[in-house]
Amino acid sequence: MTLQALTLDLDDTLWPVWPCILRAEALLRDWLVQQAPATAAAHDPAAMRAIREAVLRDRPDWRHDLSALRREGLRRALLAAGDDPALAEPAFEVFYAERQRVELFEDVLPALERLAARWPVVALSNGNADVHRVPGLGRWFHAAVSARELGLGKPSPAVFAEACRRAGAAAAQTLHIGDDAALDVDGALDAGLQAAWVRRPTLASAAVPRGTPQHVVSSLTELADRLQA
Repeated sequence: MTLQALTLDLDDTLWPVWPCILRAEALLRDWLVQQAPATAAAHDPAAMRAIREAVLRDRPDWRHDLSALRREGLRRALLAAGDDPALAEPAFEVFYAERQRVELFEDVLPALERLAARWPVVALSNGNADVHRVPGLGRWFHAAVSARELGLGKPSPAVFAEACRRAGAAAAQTLHIGDDAALDVDGALDAGLQAAWVRRPTLASAAVPRGTPQHVVSSLTELADRLQA
């Protein structure tokens, strides 16, 4: 079947996500030490995670909005420590800016250049990365679909349907590319898309999909070679 478009996961497909999250949290903590010392003293990273979990229990409608959860978690931590809760916004921006400073896998930009030259590529992520804030990345994307924007995330079929709509392609003629066996592979297949499972050796988990992806690759270079063969 002729391929019309590609949808592409971000975290752990284009870059390892946890190094940038941990770096962003460390930078945020340094900022809090200077700007809200009582909050920094009262809340270590585990305490901040516990506050975000409490926010999620109070606001389950924010389950797919990681930015809102972190922003409100900061506001509550500041308030509890007696610091100005208005600092939550600049504090979040410190975290968010660093969260976009990802370290792309070395194959990503050359492969994206090849793929985007032939098909529209739509970013499809449950996270809060912004392809237009990652240096050198946004130019290769036709559009971006986020769980935060839609209020739901992968593996919901509606998310994949919206990505196909923005790509201007039928689901059966769209290939979704991602690392997660359940969210990316089974989610795409259940929504009627084709699936490419990216199993990077440094990140591969023991989880396996229920369905059978059309491609199993260890890099985007390998996938680009296959699709252009």
